[in-house]
Amino acid sequence: MDTGTHIVMGFALGGLATLDPAVAESSATSTSVLIAAVIGSQIPDIDTVLKLRNNAVYIRHHRGVTHSIPAVLLWPLIIVACIYPFFPEANLLHLWIWTFAAVFLHVFVDIFNAYGTQALRPISSKWVALGVINTFDLPIFSIHVIGLILWGFGLPPGETFLVMYIVIFAYYVLRFQVQKAVKNAVKRRIPEAEKIIVSPTMRFFQWRLAVVTKDKFYVARAYRRSITIFDEFKRIPVPDLPVIKAAKKDKNLSAFLSFSPVYRWEVDEYDDHFEVRFIDLRYRNNGHYPFVALVQLDKDLTIVSSYTGWVFSEEKLRKKVDIDILID
Repeated sequence: MDTGTHIVMGFALGGLATLDPAVAESSATSTSVLIAAVIGSQIPDIDTVLKLRNNAVYIRHHRGVTHSIPAVLLWPLIIVACIYPFFPEANLLHLWIWTFAAVFLHVFVDIFNAYGTQALRPISSKWVALGVINTFDLPIFSIHVIGLILWGFGLPPGETFLVMYIVIFAYYVLRFQVQKAVKNAVKRRIPEAEKIIVSPTMRFFQWRLAVVTKDKFYVARAYRRSITIFDEFKRIPVPDLPVIKAAKKDKNLSAFLSFSPVYRWEVDEYDDHFEVRFIDLRYRNNGHYPFVALVQLDKDLTIVSSYTGWVFSEEKLRKKVDIDILID
């Protein structure tokens, strides 16, 4: 989820914690739990700072180790160790329990996005992405804000947020039902579909689709049970060409391939260089595919420049590559 949603979730969890007698009966415990819940709801996304290095590092590691099983166990210990000295009268066990709940909830809800997480590391490095909830979901965010406002007007936070989470649980169930209906509609439209990647959007009934068959890729949009196919590409396996083998050694392309489950490729030859481009098919926007990896190599197959990330025009992509050339 987005940062704003994780913040309101932290406050909501701190309010829900007042249902715990150990929290409700101690001001030190309730205050420390609220602070810890807000921090715990944010701490797994500390890896966002990786973007300051470059997109390749960010794409490969964001929602990776910081969302892993060891991290979910470690973050609460670190947070409690930092907070408890300021609240020595707090109930240490219950402070840890609610801090752990905040960290776990952060990682858990991220699984429902199309981006997903590597929440099963170190057992598996596979990305877990259920594609049911958009990264920013207005109903979920709004329900949290309403709950916080009611708390501010004096309603008991524990009962208020308990009801709120029951409503949100029902909302998740409904989203799964809508997603299932969309997949069934795709199967009726494209019976030979082997893989259907469904990505939610800001609109409740509208979904992005990337469909894989034995011979083709389809890029489509679903609205309710109506499927609109925008693009159709032949599914051509990536060839074992020297230029592609050389390009795959590049850190940007390697990061792209570690993250993208469905893509097409292009190789262009110019007078003095080659260009290898991989294009993710999940994020079509106004006829453009913004998530790409581009590698430029000279005639000796030495990597000259490369880039990966979200770029919404060919002109901007060219500027990114030109900047990399200047830096090199």
